[in-house]
Amino acid sequence: MFNKEVYTQRRDELKKLVKSGVILFFGNNESPCNYPSNGYYPFRQDSSFLYYFGQNRDGLVGVIDIDNNKETLVGNDIDIEDIVWYGSVDSVKDLAEQVGVANSAPMKELETICKDALSKKREIHFLPPYRFDIKLQIFDLLGIHPNQQKSEASQVLIDAVVKMRSTKTELEIEELERAAVIGYKMHTTAMRLTKPGVTEKFVGGQVDGIAHSYGAQTSFATIFSQHGEIMHGNPSMAVLESGRLALCDAGAETINNYCSDNTRTFPVNGKFTQRQLDIYKVVEECHDMTLDLAKPGVKYADVHFAVCRNIFNRMKELGLAKGDTEEAVREGAHAMFLPHGLGHMMGMDVHDMEGLDQINVGFDEEVRPNLEQFGTNCLRMGRRLQEGFVVTDEPGIYFIPALIDEWKAKKHCADFLNFDELEKYKDFGGIRIEDDVLITKDGCRFIGEERIPYHPKDVEEFMANN
Repeated sequence: MFNKEVYTQRRDELKKLVKSGVILFFGNNESPCNYPSNGYYPFRQDSSFLYYFGQNRDGLVGVIDIDNNKETLVGNDIDIEDIVWYGSVDSVKDLAEQVGVANSAPMKELETICKDALSKKREIHFLPPYRFDIKLQIFDLLGIHPNQQKSEASQVLIDAVVKMRSTKTELEIEELERAAVIGYKMHTTAMRLTKPGVTEKFVGGQVDGIAHSYGAQTSFATIFSQHGEIMHGNPSMAVLESGRLALCDAGAETINNYCSDNTRTFPVNGKFTQRQLDIYKVVEECHDMTLDLAKPGVKYADVHFAVCRNIFNRMKELGLAKGDTEEAVREGAHAMFLPHGLGHMMGMDVHDMEGLDQINVGFDEEVRPNLEQFGTNCLRMGRRLQEGFVVTDEPGIYFIPALIDEWKAKKHCADFLNFDELEKYKDFGGIRIEDDVLITKDGCRFIGEERIPYHPKDVEEFMANN
């Protein structure tokens, strides 16, 4: 947790942006696993609640009455039975004081606050809820059915939160750097442990353990698989095989809940084949191209499509694609190789603020998403970059057997793809290289001082010596 002045300043700025009404920030509750008292899923506080109210305890709601300039932390103090099992914790009043909030109240008072605001026809602002218990709470408090809550959420509040959380302060960048340190340990652990005969599950479990031992938890479910063509391939009991590639996409979350997100792809036996290198070097080139292109004022959508054109050109050189590159990219043929976007916002959420709707986070009035074209519809970040943004740089090339079969059968983009050659790559898998990038005054830089090896020679040398 930062000092109280940070949270006070954030709430003051938010009040100026929203201007009037009552703002409700719902913190998260504990979630039991397979029966009420059994080993809860790891508690993770709502990120926007953390951003403005800082407290990592369940069962809290932050209230900001803009018109009366009154802030209240709402929640129930724990009772003696909780203390017996979990130990003593600070009172809600103490928690409020720690983040510069003058008032506290038990949860039953939230209904009174909402009823009073509703009776006076005051605007009540809340963010789109994503947990069913919070949806039910909003239904009880405001009478808005869960099916309508996303559309009834305050656009003014969403815009204000996105504006504030998009640009990272020095304190936040320091936290992201700490997350990168843990991420480095996670990925280099995966590279050390990867060898023929070891299971995906074993490596993935060790990677997760690093995150838990140095920080709060993983920033998302670790992806570790020989099937790199599966975007979210969680570790299985499959045994790693010599000659295959392993893809590790993993990140850490610091105690203060800031994230890292990196991907590395490396040979199980520590040595790339020539065919693997042919594809790997294209991804490496695109990854480094992004570092050259990303700077304030540049649309990230333009960087994405520059990468797509480069991939398609290189695939033509390898005999996997053909035809005019510009026309091919317009038609979406590049998505055979890169079916996702170049990157996304990073911060307290690994896909930062995605719960506020990606259109609000990664796009704006100038840059709108294309939700119709396969692949392009997965572009999460398209808007112009600004100093202080943190985005991921994650190009990849994938050979997805089912996608090859479907497009071949339908003759989709047949003028641009050599399906006979693509058939030969069905056993290849996929390659992705991903790093977190801070947009600076004149360009961009990596988050994290220690670079997880990604140049082919560096990867092979690291695996040989560790």
